[in-house]
Formats: sequence, C-alpha cells, structure tokens
Amino acid sequence: MTELRAMPTPTKAPLRIVLVDDHEMVLHGLKAMLAPFRGRVDVVGESIGAENAVRVVDGVRPDIVLCDVRMRGASGLDLCRTLLQSDPGRKVVLLSVYDDEQYLFQALRAGASGYLLKQINGEDLVRQLELARDGVTVIDTALAGRAVDTAARLHSDEFWPGARQGLTQRESEVLSLMVAGLSNRRIAARLVVSDETVKSHLRSVYRKLGVNDRAGAVATALREGICR
Repeated sequence: MTELRAMPTPTKAPLRIVLVDDHEMVLHGLKAMLAPFRGRVDVVGESIGAENAVRVVDGVRPDIVLCDVRMRGASGLDLCRTLLQSDPGRKVVLLSVYDDEQYLFQALRAGASGYLLKQINGEDLVRQLELARDGVTVIDTALAGRAVDTAARLHSDEFWPGARQGLTQRESEVLSLMVAGLSNRRIAARLVVSDETVKSHLRSVYRKLGVNDRAGAVATALREGICR
C-alpha cells in the first residue's frame, strides 16, 4: 500500500515594504520594531520625506508603502494619491499620531489601504500589514467604532458645514469668515487665536479642498454649499 503523506502548507514570502517618514529617527524606530519579524517582513526601501518616495517605490515595487500622514512638504495623503495615480494596484497604509476620524476619512478618500496609529506594537503592525497585502482595509481599532458613528452622522447631515470635505469645525469657521471677506488678522481677532494659527488652518483648508489660494477656497466653498 502506498503511504499517503500530507503536502506541506505553502508559506507566503515575506511582506516587502517601503517606509516613508520625514524624521530619520522614526524610520530607525520602525525598522527596529520590525526587526524581530524578518521572516514575515522585509524592509526593501525607505525615504526621508515624500520627495524621493516615488523613485524609491518605483525602484523596488514593494507590497506595501507604510507612510506617515503629515510630513513637511507633500503629505502622506498627497503621496498616496500620486502613487495610486501611476499604479492603482499599489497598497499604501498611512501611519499617524492623530487619533482623528477626519484624517481617517481623508486617507480612505485618497485610496489608502489602511490607517494605523503610531502607538501600535510590532506584532499588531505586522499582522495589519499582512491583512492589507491580502486586500483588507485596515483601520486602527481605537478609531473603527468612532468612524462608523461619525459616518452615520455625516450621512444624516448632523455635522458642521465642511465636514463632508474633511474640514474640522475650526477650519470651517475660518473658511466661513474668509468667505465673508475678513483678512487673516481679523479672523485671528474674531477667533482669539494668532495670525500663524489662522495661516495654518488655511493651509489645511486649501489642501483638503484641493485649491492653491483664497480665491479657489472661496469659489469651492460657495460651489459646494459649505458657506453661503
């Protein structure tokens, strides 16, 4: 009688990832966190900031790009859009310190395969990245429940104008005052904040609305019914 032997279960190749962050120390920290999982993860490239990230990704073609959300210059959201425009099959997982569902919604609108918080431990990070490789959209558990509630409220129009575009309540206030014709200095006085804070809010508003200046933001606000 021929002896039947069980066929060995095929194992997946290590997950090939590229790391992108604008702080070299963070990149070193991520590599140290992932080092104990070399059989499951292989860091095949890294980029300090988004400027060189496209070249790095094109050169090594990883399974996953793990990228910080907020960086100097181009953001992780911008990089995600750029990478997916050239290759829609790419998978980008955004990593952030911001426990904010608005950032999560922006990430998903940009086409990201996940949004994870930086306090995640190594084992959980590897597991979530493996799921993302397999086509699962991964969301930090701390955000998942709140995101469902927020999405339901957005659908019911229970949020402030601009929430659907990803604007925070304060950003919507700044935009509304700008549409009303107030200068940055007058907006700062009205909201009792500094001029620099107003400028920071406006930069975020421009980025989220996809415009470059005040005129574009005003036009979009009026067209989309954010401000009247």
